[in-house]
Amino acid sequence: MNPHLLILLVALLFILVFGGLPVLRKEEPSLQLAVEVLALTGISIGASLLTGFRLDPILFLIFLYLIIMRCRVLVDLGNLLSARGHHQLALSVYRLAMRLGPDFPIRLIALISYGAVLVRVGALEEAIRILEGVLEKGGERLHPKHESACHYNLGVAYLRLGREGQAVREFNETIDAWPLSAYARQARAALERRRSTGHLVGEKVKGGEEKDKTEDEGAS
Repeated sequence: MNPHLLILLVALLFILVFGGLPVLRKEEPSLQLAVEVLALTGISIGASLLTGFRLDPILFLIFLYLIIMRCRVLVDLGNLLSARGHHQLALSVYRLAMRLGPDFPIRLIALISYGAVLVRVGALEEAIRILEGVLEKGGERLHPKHESACHYNLGVAYLRLGREGQAVREFNETIDAWPLSAYARQARAALERRRSTGHLVGEKVKGGEEKDKTEDEGAS
């Protein structure tokens, strides 16, 4: 088979697989992904014709993945760093991801994760501004899982600011967005605590302070 035709076939399969995954997950497909893959393929084949350098299909596939999925990889890295307690580093990684031109769905995911980490580090007002912006901009294009994550982290932020009424509203929105999500499970636990104790927060701990049993979570 002509090596350049093989490279084109690899590119088309990449679009089919990675462009089709969001459709299978009932998420919005990315036109940007297809455009970037075809542009990189054209440039690579053109450079190969000019220089006589033979493109290896496996190396080309790895190259495509690293370039096209750059923002998603960075978001996953940020989530890993935050889970291990490196919150400031995670925030820097999310900011880098958003500067590298992500498509609309990945940008929303990055912003939700960014907002969740801001909740963890106590930047609550900024987190609320970002998460509310995601809900406003995302609208019907926001996947229910990510909408659920957004509402949940908003609820946690409001709760930590002492705005319990707004926290209750967001936890109910969390459940409505996607009842089977992990975020909905956490929200139901918080609301059940409120019904049984009269408060969203948990039991008393040493020093007389109440332990907040809610956990902020990013999107993935």
